[in-house]
Amino acid sequence: MDRTNIPTEVHRVETEPYYASQGSEIELFEAAYRNQIPILLKGPTGCGKTRFMEHMAFRLSRPLVTVSCHDDLTASDLVGRFLLVGGETQWVDGPLAQAVRCDALCYLDEVVEARKDTTVVIHPLADERRVLPIEKTGELLRATEAFGLTISYNPGYQSVLKDLKQSTRQRFVAIEFGYPSAELETQIVVRESGLDENTAALLVKYAAMTRNLKGNGLEEGASTRLLVHAGKLMVSGVDSRVACQGAIVEALTDEPEMLAAINELATSLF
Repeated sequence: MDRTNIPTEVHRVETEPYYASQGSEIELFEAAYRNQIPILLKGPTGCGKTRFMEHMAFRLSRPLVTVSCHDDLTASDLVGRFLLVGGETQWVDGPLAQAVRCDALCYLDEVVEARKDTTVVIHPLADERRVLPIEKTGELLRATEAFGLTISYNPGYQSVLKDLKQSTRQRFVAIEFGYPSAELETQIVVRESGLDENTAALLVKYAAMTRNLKGNGLEEGASTRLLVHAGKLMVSGVDSRVACQGAIVEALTDEPEMLAAINELATSLF
C-alpha cells in the first residue's frame, strides 16, 4: 500500500499541548525514538502520561494513534479485519497497522487491560525486527524509522491476573511518572483551569491528603486531572466544596465511610 495515500492528518496534533516537564522524560523519549527503541510509560492514573504523548507527537511532528486498551480488546481490534463494505469484502486496518503505515507514534494506553494473547502481537514490532505480520492477508508490514511504539500501565493496579509479562516489558525503555511537586502541580492547575494560585494550592494540598489514604481505603488518591476538573468548576462559579465533591470525592470511591472521610478533609480546607 502506498504510504502517501494514508490520511495522516486525522491523527496530527496541530497545536502544542501544554506539558510541564518533571525531569528528563522528554530527553529520554527522544533518544529512544531516534534509536528505534519502544517506550513504556509507568505511573498512576491522571498524572500526565497521555498529555506527554500528545506533547511528544507535536515535538517530533509525527501523527499520533492512541488505543485505550480494555478486557475485550482482541488482536483483530489492533491489527485489522475483513469487513463487508458496499457489498464487497474489504480488509480494514486496525489502529496498530494504520500507525505503522502512517509512520505514526502508536500509544497503547493501559496495555495490561488487554487480553494476554492480544499483547503478543506487538512483540515483533517491539524488537529489532520492527515488523507487524498480518496473518489474515499474508502481509508483513515493516516499520520505518519514523514509527514509534509506546505503551503505558499503572503499576498500582498490578495483580497476578493483570501484570506486564517480562517477555513484553523487557523490550521497552521505561519512563516512570509520578505526581508533580506541589509547586509544579499548582502551576499546572492554574494554567489548565484558570483558577487563582491560592485556591489551586489548596486543591493540591487536598490531593496530597487523599494520596496518603492510598492503600488505607482508597485504590488511588486524587489525580492532577481531577484537580483540573475541580478548578474548572470553581472558575465557573461552583462552590468550592461542591466542586470538590463532584470532581474529586465521588470520582474516588463509593464507600460511604471513605466518602465521609474525604469530604471532611475538603471541609477542613475550603
